[in-house]
Amino acid sequence: MKREKSKTQSILDGFLADFVLTRRSFVKKASAVTGTAFALGGLQPSLRALAASGEVAAGEMGEWIASTCQGCTSWCSKQVYVIDGRAIKVRGNPNSKVNVGEGCPRSHLGLQQVYDPDRIKTPMKRTNPNKGRNEDPKFVPISWDEALNTIADQIMALRKNNETYKYMLMRGRYSYMRDVLYDRMTKIIGSPNNISHSAICAEAEKFGPYYTEGLWDYRQYDVANSRYVLIWGADPLAANRQVSYYSSVWGDTIGRATIAVVEPRLSATAAKADEWLPVKPGHDGAVAAAIAHVILTEGLWYRDFVGDFVDGQNRFVAGQEVNEEDFKEIYTHGLVKWWNLELKDKTVAWAAERSGLPADQIQRVAVEYGKAAPHCISWVGGGPVMQVRGGYASMICHALNGLTGGVDNVGGTQKANKEYTSKFPKPDDFMDDIAKKGKKHGKIDHRGRLEFPALNKGKSGGGVVTNNAADGILNEDPNEIKVAIAYMNNFTFSCGQPERWERALSKIPFLVHITTNASEFSWFSDIMLPDTHHMFEKWGYVKSHGNGYRHVTLMQPLVKPVWDYKIDETEIPWLIAEKLNEKGFSNLLDHYKTYKDPETGKAPTNEKEFALYALKYATQNLWDPAKHKGGDKFNGWEEFLKVGVWNSDP
Repeated sequence: MKREKSKTQSILDGFLADFVLTRRSFVKKASAVTGTAFALGGLQPSLRALAASGEVAAGEMGEWIASTCQGCTSWCSKQVYVIDGRAIKVRGNPNSKVNVGEGCPRSHLGLQQVYDPDRIKTPMKRTNPNKGRNEDPKFVPISWDEALNTIADQIMALRKNNETYKYMLMRGRYSYMRDVLYDRMTKIIGSPNNISHSAICAEAEKFGPYYTEGLWDYRQYDVANSRYVLIWGADPLAANRQVSYYSSVWGDTIGRATIAVVEPRLSATAAKADEWLPVKPGHDGAVAAAIAHVILTEGLWYRDFVGDFVDGQNRFVAGQEVNEEDFKEIYTHGLVKWWNLELKDKTVAWAAERSGLPADQIQRVAVEYGKAAPHCISWVGGGPVMQVRGGYASMICHALNGLTGGVDNVGGTQKANKEYTSKFPKPDDFMDDIAKKGKKHGKIDHRGRLEFPALNKGKSGGGVVTNNAADGILNEDPNEIKVAIAYMNNFTFSCGQPERWERALSKIPFLVHITTNASEFSWFSDIMLPDTHHMFEKWGYVKSHGNGYRHVTLMQPLVKPVWDYKIDETEIPWLIAEKLNEKGFSNLLDHYKTYKDPETGKAPTNEKEFALYALKYATQNLWDPAKHKGGDKFNGWEEFLKVGVWNSDP
């Protein structure tokens, strides 16, 4: 569906021309974002999420403190205005070269989340032994001491019976402190079963770039210099990595580039595009094949990157095979073989029949996209790839970047910049014979099996099959799960066929959920532990990239505690380690004590020190001037903490 001017629009354009205002500049000036608020006379809505604490006194002064928003996967660097230990408002951190001081509504909603009266305020224990959708857990509050002792007892029982492989850790969203709980604790206990959400998030999005470009990662998109942006199932103005950045520059992008969005629904980005291609779900790959077919038959491939026929004559003709010896490639491999095996019959008519799109629209988009080479983008989002056989759609959609020379190029797709954070100390020396034996057991999600290779960077079993873990639990294949801990996740809501997860979680005898608010997942837990809010209450860091940079942005506790919560990835595992130590298993606590403060060399003595020292340990190469390797340079930890973000070299 292409935007066409109506008679009324033409008259309006003529009127606007008197003010030197084009349609595109009007869209730019009006807003590049769906959620723009227009100031209407006399209407001034006010946020009263903080009313319970009383009104802020007139003239009372606060300070801006750096933090990070994890409301989506943009992971924007933020600053929070704090008065007397209370968060008042949020803004983008101007020190970030990734989100360049911009923000979106999610970060502002964080103020309502952190002071939500319905948050879990203290550990809770299930008193109804029966589990199921229609079974009331009948939670009652308990102390942290009782909760931690109960968890430690369950883990010790597994170790006593040489059943550590029946322990499971489930992770949803995370900070890069994750391996303290997700990896190190799981290995030292002795289980192979750390299950992340990655397979239901965007692993297939990485699959295509890896098997076409050799890049297992998310890409950056140089929209500032692009002439054509072809988007597959992504919505950068509302729900993609770097929403804040793209929203801030999209007005200029609209004025410079042609934008086409392949998306079944009219998304925020599609609503502002030059072309909306409402494809039938699951048929994106057919459209991509037809676009590649047109680019080749029309001779629009980028020869400086791809290569050309030896005699300069285009032999890509619909339905006809080509001799591989007739084409000399430069930076691509197997183009003619791809044509012969896959593309020669994939005409626009063939794709139109399958995709539900008009043939002339597919043809038009393909030609305009090809003519924009090499300053063009084939933007592969989750839409076409997070479904059955989505890995193939990921490959063919991303392959268009190679065909047009847009890959790793100005105005095209680019890889992430280098950063210099450190991994946590290895757990090997703290894994006893029980742990080593348990770690070798088969994984509950069946990764690495013939039917579930879970390829990651070409390695079978290197990934995860998140949703299949439910079947593994239900079928006790390769074993039953007796003890499980989960955090920042809600698989009974976010996974396909969630009813299986309800039955699977009901089958686990002891389940712990670390969460800020009770969820569908929590309903099946035996203990709920109150978690910190990412932006206001925890030590941590994340790394993200966009706008030609990568940043590492910090989180820190910056408000007075309101309820009795602990940090999921550092404080809680330390406290569990202390209880295990009291019960005769010191390995985990001994391991955590190796995370020493880089400034003083002091080992942590409690969970608060551990959370801080672990963060300083992981980020030392960024803030210690003696270890500087690139990007922003700081004079020490305190300066890094105040600025709140490290930026890479461009």
